[in-house]
Amino acid sequence: MDPTRFLDVVRLTKKYGTFVALDDVSVTVGESEFVCLLGPSGCGKTTLLRVIAGLTGFDAGDVRLDGRSIADLPARKRGFGIVFQSYSLFPNMTVAENIGYGLRIRGVPPERVRARVSELLEMIRLPHLADRLPWQLSGGQQQRIALARAIAVDPRVLLLDEPLSALDAKVRADLRGEIRRLQRDLGIPTLMVTHDQEEALALADRIICMNNGTVVQAGTPEELYLRPATRFVADFMGTSNLLDTAQVEALFPELMASRPAEAGVRYHACIRPEHVGLRPDPEGIGTVRTVTFLGNLRRLEVETPAGSLTVETHGSVDVPEGSHVALSVEPRHCTWVIDDMGTAAPGGRVS
Repeated sequence: MDPTRFLDVVRLTKKYGTFVALDDVSVTVGESEFVCLLGPSGCGKTTLLRVIAGLTGFDAGDVRLDGRSIADLPARKRGFGIVFQSYSLFPNMTVAENIGYGLRIRGVPPERVRARVSELLEMIRLPHLADRLPWQLSGGQQQRIALARAIAVDPRVLLLDEPLSALDAKVRADLRGEIRRLQRDLGIPTLMVTHDQEEALALADRIICMNNGTVVQAGTPEELYLRPATRFVADFMGTSNLLDTAQVEALFPELMASRPAEAGVRYHACIRPEHVGLRPDPEGIGTVRTVTFLGNLRRLEVETPAGSLTVETHGSVDVPEGSHVALSVEPRHCTWVIDDMGTAAPGGRVS
């Protein structure tokens, strides 16, 4: 076995009656690697996490840990730490008691439990809350405690199921950094389910993008964002200008030279908004319809004879609404993606 491969899901299939929740899915998580399962609701990512955790059975395939099958091993014997969207803290236990619970039921001596709890409280930067009860904590604090409880027992793998989705944006961003810091410091192989592409981009060493019970594309955050393989991935991984062949020929004909020529396959050009060059030009092909100020950038909707484009600019480009602009795209910033979602609306951007 490749020593960098620690957790392996091999050709996994899970059905609920005639509905196929997971269809021949294979996933790997390497030693010390942080992997995100990313996809829309209903794509199978949480089902996959539950199968790996031993909480849900499956119909075909295998789950292997360090080269050995754990398919028949009950959840309690897999040695995994699990953090769910709901904090699931024991309401009648203090913070310290919640964190030490898993150690106590394993028969760890009280003095070692106290030392481990103290260490983890320092690690999550909440030592002053040891004697509080869960209802006395904020949502972000409760999720930190749930995370500390999961890692207290030195899990072989950490499984996170949408752990940040119940939190507000500021707390979510702060806790995102805490999770990444803890994972890097401890080196625990981690698999996290999320539907938030920004979250996946910020946290993951590798992203596995799922749709309709299958893996659509796997790779680094940079690969999935800059070189998506399909229209679905391009659309799900942030905002994209997805143009059919006719639109490309009308707006950026120089990009056609790189279009794949595979017979019977429909392609779209994926161009990220920040990669569209724009300059004021009274004779330009585009007309700025809206300008939205977003602090560090401006997002413009530009109307053209071939449909609308989203453009993002930084700095002091002065292009007020109603102005005419010239548009350009460097060939290296155009990725041709397979159309796996049907035909785009005529003359429009799909995002």
